[in-house]
Amino acid sequence: MPATVIVGAQWGDEGKGKIVDLLAQSSEYVCRYQGGPNAGHTIVSGGETFKLHHIPSGILYEGKISVIGAGCVVDPRLLVQEIDALEARGISTAGLRLSGNAHLIMPWHVASDSASERRLGRLQIGTTRRGIGPAYADKASRLGIRVQDVLDPKILRQKFETALAEKNRLLDEPLEAGDLADRMEECAARLRPYIADTSLLVERALKEGQKVLLEGAQGTLLDLDHGTYPFVTSSNPIAGAAATGIGIGPTRIESVIGVAKAYVTRVGEGPFPTEIEGPDQARVRDLGEEYGTTTGRERRCGWLDLVGLRFAARLNGMTSLALTKLDVLSAFPEIPVCVRYRLPDGTETDEFPAHQSDFHHAQPVYETLPGWQEPLDGSLPRAAQRYVEFVEEGLELDVIMVGTGADRESVITRDQPAYSRS
Repeated sequence: MPATVIVGAQWGDEGKGKIVDLLAQSSEYVCRYQGGPNAGHTIVSGGETFKLHHIPSGILYEGKISVIGAGCVVDPRLLVQEIDALEARGISTAGLRLSGNAHLIMPWHVASDSASERRLGRLQIGTTRRGIGPAYADKASRLGIRVQDVLDPKILRQKFETALAEKNRLLDEPLEAGDLADRMEECAARLRPYIADTSLLVERALKEGQKVLLEGAQGTLLDLDHGTYPFVTSSNPIAGAAATGIGIGPTRIESVIGVAKAYVTRVGEGPFPTEIEGPDQARVRDLGEEYGTTTGRERRCGWLDLVGLRFAARLNGMTSLALTKLDVLSAFPEIPVCVRYRLPDGTETDEFPAHQSDFHHAQPVYETLPGWQEPLDGSLPRAAQRYVEFVEEGLELDVIMVGTGADRESVITRDQPAYSRS
């Protein structure tokens, strides 16, 4: 059975967790392939809200295997807190598996992340200051500490001593290796039962014909190589990174489902062509509850950008799209959709600019669609259907799911009779 990738098609926060949660019902494995606790999924079920940061959304279903892959970076203290919080609410974490090859976020990573942002001043990138970038940097420099290192306290202490000989020169408050090792042992005792060869585990599941979902954090436009650099994350959220981050061959992946909001949001700094001006931005933010799952930060809100979505569809090889939060737009009598960019030289393009200076100065060219101004109570009025069809036509891609509310059940699939309302 081939695997399916769920990938964010914008700047993250698209509602991937809800789509993964829905598809997890018919899957055996849900696997996170990159990112760290700077991202999060919010799942609303039965009146309860679950905010997940490290752990894949499948953990809410008994009997599913939830994998944190080698491409992730893990804050051990925060992961233990997340495990404890779930178990305190009666959610079993017996199905959690943690790759021994994933890298650990250490206290010096968090400290250096915050210091770097402060030094940048007005040039700040807008990171969550959770140590994600420095952890990935140490990984690339072959100086990282991996999950498997907690299996051997002696090796772990030696690695702390080696790392701190360099890191303490850069920290305002130096760390002591022995104290850090003692504190880490408390986390290690909780995490050891979950550590596994997740690459082998997932490969065997695929060979046995089990359904596997691969989920990324953040979104396409935050990709380290292909996003709006330098206002990006420190890993690769795109679908092509799923095989690397989990440790399977690319031929194991058959379908790629992109997830996009019916509008678009962005957290932190960086260019944002369709950012809404005036009071409508606050209105969208409040209606969509656009505040970060992990940080609580306000998200910047904009009208849907088909140029960016076409880029994401191409880059990820999307086979279909899930469109979330369509209900948020029900408040507006008219809804602009960006179909092209106007570049600084006066020309217009429907392709995402390859040069960052063009993108930084791109102006949106809108087409305005009529709104529906009525609730999406389990079905779509004709104007809402037309909005979805407009997206499909602009992307040449089928929209297979439409989100119509916050609850996990508030999703309409294209083959349901409820999709249309005359």
